Amino acid sequence: MSLATLQPRHAAAVGLLALIPLIVYGITDSVFAGGVSALNTCLIYGSLYLAMSPVETSHGHHGDGSGTLG
Repeated sequence: MSLATLQPRHAAAVGLLALIPLIVYGITDSVFAGGVSALNTCLIYGSLYLAMSPVETSHGHHGDGSGTLG
């Protein structure tokens, strides 16, 4: 698999690798701070995953395809 064939949603999944240092941080320093940081990372990942998900092409509008209705 090359980078040209990699889908954006799969590339965003690499962001979950950021949880590994957060787990180590939570274990060694502060469990509360590590948990909050991990939650924030999951929220960011979820937002990117949704933003890069496919969109339906038809929204019920019957335009001419130029981006304007009419």
